[in-house]
Amino acid sequence: MRKLINVFFVAAGLMVTANVASAQQKIAHLDSESIFASMPEAKTATAALETLQKQKQAEIEKMQAEYGTKYEAAVAKNKTLSEANKEVVGKELQAMGVELDDMKKRIEDASQKARQDIATKQGELLAPLNTKFINAVKAVSKEKGYAYVFDISSQQGANNLLAWDGGDDVTAAVKTKLGISATAAAAPKK
Repeated sequence: MRKLINVFFVAAGLMVTANVASAQQKIAHLDSESIFASMPEAKTATAALETLQKQKQAEIEKMQAEYGTKYEAAVAKNKTLSEANKEVVGKELQAMGVELDDMKKRIEDASQKARQDIATKQGELLAPLNTKFINAVKAVSKEKGYAYVFDISSQQGANNLLAWDGGDDVTAAVKTKLGISATAAAAPKK
């Protein structure tokens, strides 16, 4: 909701500004998804993140399998409970319960740590790409004299531009500024 309000105020501001100086300010748009999909560095970063995610998932699945094995052992041990061995088996079951609770806590902690590690790695890998992208957009905007450049990619949702009529598409110019070849730029979107 807050983003929608911000979009409203930006749009209102643009309309007022456009009425005051419509001949002086140029507006353009680009598709950041297309640009990032064409960047070799983004493909490398995505592959590295997927590898890390698979590694963390495998570690957690291994812990869950160990938990399942120990849980089944506790269930089997519970079936051997009788009046004759109630005290001994009861103590063993209690110890197994404590161990299972500890394992469950470690699995939850490992899952949380994995999410944090992946988010940290994502920040490390994608922050320089985003900076490079923003610098290229600013350079193209300055070279071509655009006052505003909007992102029309679907990942932006309702926080940027909902509709447009006219304006220049500077996606190709930004790709060129980033050194992305025409063949890479023609790569299909997912």
